[in-house]
Amino acid sequence: MYNRIAHIALVVRDYDEAIQFYTQKLDFVLLEDIKIDESKRWVVVAPSGAKECSLLLAKGANEKQLNSVGSQTGGRVGFFLFTDNFRRDYDKLKNRGVLFVRPPKKEPYGIVAVFQDLYGNLWDLLEPNEKNKGVIS
Repeated sequence: MYNRIAHIALVVRDYDEAIQFYTQKLDFVLLEDIKIDESKRWVVVAPSGAKECSLLLAKGANEKQLNSVGSQTGGRVGFFLFTDNFRRDYDKLKNRGVLFVRPPKKEPYGIVAVFQDLYGNLWDLLEPNEKNKGVIS
């Protein structure tokens, strides 16, 4: 029986620039970086406290894949980064030059703002409210 989603693949243009963005701008941890062949690597990053799911950074290998970089979800928010202190992390990301495309907003489920990664993929930075901490995670 299946028991968890281990990785979500994110198509990137370049392994090293993606590693740099996720580790230096978002404070993710580089969990694996294994050379498979001359052009392919197994690169996994995750937030430092992640216990379940991580990102597999997959370098686009052909024109179709490269064309999907930054738009894998058709312009919708496709990734959700939870925080226990919205203001601290929002300010930190802004100070590091992360582009927020929607300002902080209080929603019934918590406070959220939308930012772009280095390729334009949309992410929610989200602090669930007390009522929803175990419900929406």
